[in-house]
Amino acid sequence: MTKIVGLVPARMAASRFPGKPLFKLSGRPMLEHCFLRAAKFGRWDALAVCTCDAEIRDFSASKGFPVIWTKDSHTRALDRVAEAAGKCGVDLADDDIVVCVQGDEPMLRPEMIEAVVKPFDDDPAVKGTMLGVHITDEALWRNPDIVKIIHDLAGNVLYTSRAPVPYAKQFSPELGARRVGGIFAFRWKALRWFTETPESPLEKKESCDSNRIPDNGWFQRLAPFPAVTYFSVDSPSDADLVEAAIKADPLWGTY
Repeated sequence: MTKIVGLVPARMAASRFPGKPLFKLSGRPMLEHCFLRAAKFGRWDALAVCTCDAEIRDFSASKGFPVIWTKDSHTRALDRVAEAAGKCGVDLADDDIVVCVQGDEPMLRPEMIEAVVKPFDDDPAVKGTMLGVHITDEALWRNPDIVKIIHDLAGNVLYTSRAPVPYAKQFSPELGARRVGGIFAFRWKALRWFTETPESPLEKKESCDSNRIPDNGWFQRLAPFPAVTYFSVDSPSDADLVEAAIKADPLWGTY
């Protein structure tokens, strides 16, 4: 059986929102929401927080969350996840699956994790997947903080951009635009390749590390998900959006 390991990368030194993982939303630190929601996915062989910060380590340990200590030199979540995967206590084979569950996605749903795992179940050739949430709000489509996805008819991710793509003179939900959700999965071998490969030109230009993959000739598979109330937290104003919405979320009160 293919093993599935989930890792929640978190660090205190976020440039736009220092201390973000432990910022409280509805009385609980953001990281706690992320971990407990991710834990509702039923197929984990292991699920752990990975961090280089003592505050996050100590908080996670106080809640009984497994913690993997990582180097403080990582600036990208996937580099931290790759280091942690090698220390997770599960003997990972090349084709096993490592899921990165970002620590700033306090409204994630276990169905989203199911979505990023499903392509691996359906096609053994899949090396990596990316959650793609349907955009029905024009403001999200135009927001450069929201990374949008261009994919082919087979669901292969061709490009990610901060621009409002696909282009249209007038936005419509029927445009089929999708945004990157903060859940990614890789075969263990593919994740090692990713972290060992230098930054690529389109990755640097768009500030989207997923572009390293098509720049080098292979593709992640889109994991489509319908439009839902779902906010990634990059700034304090994003936290305000979550605070206003989370108590109406279907998972509220279940963890």
